[in-house]
Amino acid sequence: MKTTFDTQTIEINPSGGNYSAVLGGRIISIQILRAENGRMDLLIDGQRVNAQVSSDGARRWVTVNGRTLMLTKTSGAKRGVRHDHAGGLIAPMPGQVRSVTVGVGDAVKKGQTLLTMEAMKMEIRIQALKDGLVKAVHVTQGQTVEREQILIEMED
Repeated sequence: MKTTFDTQTIEINPSGGNYSAVLGGRIISIQILRAENGRMDLLIDGQRVNAQVSSDGARRWVTVNGRTLMLTKTSGAKRGVRHDHAGGLIAPMPGQVRSVTVGVGDAVKKGQTLLTMEAMKMEIRIQALKDGLVKAVHVTQGQTVEREQILIEMED
């Protein structure tokens, strides 16, 4: 996912169970230690950081050390068209996870339903785009998710 803040573009991608960000040609490692009610404890390049996050969909406000940055999404998956991103399956829209039918290490077949979401009174089935193994499951039944949030990571 690419976002901009101030005049800089930052690209954030999943990397294993964590994330990596590219900012001004520099690669930054990001680990989410805890995320709860808009509060996040992060480990950024080995330094512990507390952040407050709020969102209205396309924009996110992140407050770190008293400084608030507005992140604006500049690219990503098209709504309702793709569910994959850098080896992960992402939420096509905000909603609630109704069921998760796979676990880490499970072998899945192309087209197999991995989880079911409910959004805008519709049932959305997130399905495997190819045969592979479930590398990570980032959500649980009943969890509310945002658009383009990574749900499941796959590997060949």
